[in-house]
Amino acid sequence: MKINGTLHLLLACFALTAVGQVNTRKGQPVTYVGSRAPLRQNPYIELPLGAIKPQGWLKEMLIRQKNGATGKLDELYPLVMNNRNGWLGGDGDQWERGPYWIDGLLPLAYILDDQELIAKTKPWVEWALNSQQPDGYFGPSKDYGPEPGVQRDNSRDWWPKMVMLKILKQYYSATGDKRVIKLMTNYFKYQLKELPSKPLDHWTFWARYRGGDNLMVVYWLYNITGDKFLLELGDLVHKQTFDYTDAFLNTDLLTKPGSIHCVNLAQGIKAPIIYYQHHSDRKYLDATKKGFADIRKYNGMAHGLYGGDEALHGNNPTQGSELCSAVEMMFSLESMLEITGDVAYADHLEKVAFNALPAQVSDDFMTRQYFQQANQVMATRHTRNFDVNHGGTDLCFGLLSGYPCCTSNMHQGWPKFVQNLWYATNDKGVAALVYSPSEVNITVGKGTAVSIKEETGYPFEEAIKFTVNVDQTVKSVTFPFHLRIPQWCKNGTVKINGKRWKEAPGNEVVTIVRDWKSGDVVELELPMHIVKNNWYENSMSVERVPLPMP
Repeated sequence: MKINGTLHLLLACFALTAVGQVNTRKGQPVTYVGSRAPLRQNPYIELPLGAIKPQGWLKEMLIRQKNGATGKLDELYPLVMNNRNGWLGGDGDQWERGPYWIDGLLPLAYILDDQELIAKTKPWVEWALNSQQPDGYFGPSKDYGPEPGVQRDNSRDWWPKMVMLKILKQYYSATGDKRVIKLMTNYFKYQLKELPSKPLDHWTFWARYRGGDNLMVVYWLYNITGDKFLLELGDLVHKQTFDYTDAFLNTDLLTKPGSIHCVNLAQGIKAPIIYYQHHSDRKYLDATKKGFADIRKYNGMAHGLYGGDEALHGNNPTQGSELCSAVEMMFSLESMLEITGDVAYADHLEKVAFNALPAQVSDDFMTRQYFQQANQVMATRHTRNFDVNHGGTDLCFGLLSGYPCCTSNMHQGWPKFVQNLWYATNDKGVAALVYSPSEVNITVGKGTAVSIKEETGYPFEEAIKFTVNVDQTVKSVTFPFHLRIPQWCKNGTVKINGKRWKEAPGNEVVTIVRDWKSGDVVELELPMHIVKNNWYENSMSVERVPLPMP
């Protein structure tokens, strides 16, 4: 296993901060949108963008993004990200790369409350909102001839719209701009009309494998508006999406090299569980579990990802793993965690976030690898045993080495990780399911605002401290506080105000229900231990969970 220099940096720059004041958007208590019947009531609910603030080393990672390529990609990559981009009304690149960048830049901007970065996102959001045509279509609509370095055709392809839908969903979460609801409603009516004759794979095959991203926004909008046609559209989108459920349960897809594109797999693995919200058949959960088990058996690597360079390529640790796979797998795991509450998805998310992601991007967030290897001894220009080679540059750190999709897509990893550290719960409480230094502002119980500060050196340390701060207009408030005990932890310990409250084995979520007052402290101890895991041809990784050892 290669030495992960970035994680050593994270440990060095970690710092604890004091408890802050309770704030909610616009100074008012926030109500959270749960599931509307007949959709299944999920155990956890995403918080408004900006309600969770990173601290310590995690904040440092986001600041490095701001000062690095995420905040400057329009300057560093002007061929694609300048005013010629089709998503700004120009005649340049109009496919996935522009939306990919904003899908990471926008949450970063609102999490940091950085007005300069927010201003960079505004033209993209405004152009998308204003591009809607009378029939409901939005986005670029005119194809142009070939030009080196840009993708100017397939303007009406369904796939890039899915990325922009994710962006607009996040923008609405941060601002409440109702134009988003109007645009999505009209666009989804357009999809319902057009998909029977122009299915997801009409222009390219990518949308067929990534239809789960479309479906999740359809269900999100239904939970807001209750428009019944959205459920009909959801069934149609699912029907036209590659059948991951059948593929995982009944075929040898994941046992064969070259059978599926690595990023399609990272995005598509959540599709059965997204659909499970409307059709709560156990097979969708079972298929996803079997999919992950087969990935681990036939393609898995110690850093939490799999051989995919670009197609699926087994678990030899010299095979590559694409950076897009890391950030898309993180987003899939975050989506599945919210829907199921399954501890395994949080464990896997941390594995990818703390190991694969930081190792593949330079410390200043200015360069990245297209592929990384679990056993990587030379990040040099060389043709290797990959499914594809791009002039031998795939392991070289650079802005555009390998292939440029990851240059555009890598930015969503850390901001969306922050966004999924905390959740509202369907029992009107709060959940900390993924651990990193942070602070959350949330409304609990019957509408009381509370702030909880999480102070920790995790994943480098075993102790996590939560300090509760209740709105000063009330003395106390009763609510449930959910805490995850990772699967790898043999026995976790929870203390409340210095007194042992409970010991719990791994692989469960413990819930503390009590009357909380400002200054109450919850301490969580997660003893870490050394484990050995066997991999390809009797190779072995030694790990101090959740981190592999160098």
